[in-house]
Amino acid sequence: MHTELWGWEVEIDESLVSASPDEISEQIAEYAEGDREEFDLDVEFPESFTGRVMDAMADVPRGETRTYGDIAGTLDTAAVAVGQACGRNPVPVIVPCHRVVAANGLGGYSGGTDDRLTLKKRLLDLESR
Repeated sequence: MHTELWGWEVEIDESLVSASPDEISEQIAEYAEGDREEFDLDVEFPESFTGRVMDAMADVPRGETRTYGDIAGTLDTAAVAVGQACGRNPVPVIVPCHRVVAANGLGGYSGGTDDRLTLKKRLLDLESR
């Protein structure tokens, strides 16, 4: 499914979320407006390396970040592999891949279709308030 976040189109694999597309879109809109700090959605993590990285991303608290290297250290893998898995996150925003950054800056972002790093920065700015 596609949903909008501040004018960016974000693709969410709703088959991994135990809620209707309307509920998912509603919670993302509430989050964007600052009316919701956490999502009340159950997400099924794939049984894959990407799923393991998603599980680690889900543990990063709102308002905090971790580096690809931090996550790699917990999973005993390489930072570049974590970055690639973050880029494959099928449920961006809900599973906060925006909270995982490069050691020297923002890194990449899987959410949105245009100017993804601006969206990542805006998400981090929202959560830092």
